[in-house]
Amino acid sequence: MGALMSKMWFMLFPAKEYKIVVVGLDNAGKTTTLYKLHLGEVVTTHPTVGSNVEELVYKNIRFEVWDLGGQDRLRTSWATYYRGTHAVIIVIDSTDRARISIMKDELFSLLPHEDLQSAVVLVFANKQDLKDAMTPAEITDALSLHSIKNHDWHIQACCALTGEGLYDGLGWIAQRVTGKSTS
Repeated sequence: MGALMSKMWFMLFPAKEYKIVVVGLDNAGKTTTLYKLHLGEVVTTHPTVGSNVEELVYKNIRFEVWDLGGQDRLRTSWATYYRGTHAVIIVIDSTDRARISIMKDELFSLLPHEDLQSAVVLVFANKQDLKDAMTPAEITDALSLHSIKNHDWHIQACCALTGEGLYDGLGWIAQRVTGKSTS
């Protein structure tokens, strides 16, 4: 009955759809994040070759979410997915101190892309459940987030396995792309 009511509601009051691209280095937790938000559970994942796409509905807002493979050889293709993007989610493995500078370089190479000029940027500081995780403040400094002047950005501590922090981040995106409060 609830599913029928939901479908009727969307037929009568169609939700606007917003596009999100999810990027990050391999093994950061991008796919786990996507499916925890989409299905509410953790699924067994394998390295993404190409992309995964799912639709998420959050407070009557539809998001088309593209999870892009993070291996070195796949990062050059990220730009082919940027057209029409409203938000970029960057998933960081908070324990991967050795490669944070690589993600900083990737971040600053994608920000000036013409298709992302009006996109907001959310950084998920993932794997906060692990004892050697960098804090969001450390990641902010390592990525030089305060130097980003042409995009609204936010960093959100999270754990994709438990879902902690994921909906807080999605709520921040929803508020920015719709221009209104989501509560």
